[in-house]
Amino acid sequence: MTHQTHKLATWPQYWDAVHRGEKTFEVRRDDRGFQRGDILELQRCERTRFGTFEVEMDFNGYHPKHVIRKEITYILTGGQFGIEPGYVVMGLGEVNP
Repeated sequence: MTHQTHKLATWPQYWDAVHRGEKTFEVRRDDRGFQRGDILELQRCERTRFGTFEVEMDFNGYHPKHVIRKEITYILTGGQFGIEPGYVVMGLGEVNP
């Protein structure tokens, strides 16, 4: 089975918590077919005054310093335990080389 890489814009307070190792899960709308073993690329972004998101980038359009790669190790689907239907809670682990 081929695993996918999902690039996800992430607000600074949540990105920083993952970076510090305090947040080991991610809650998202289940609109991408997330699977165990998939890779999440969490991209630190800011909300603009227009209500859109702006990923922090360098001149090449990418800033690896502001991207965290995590592997999905567990998925808890919505509709149970108080999680809204259509959402998932994903356990995050280190990406195996």
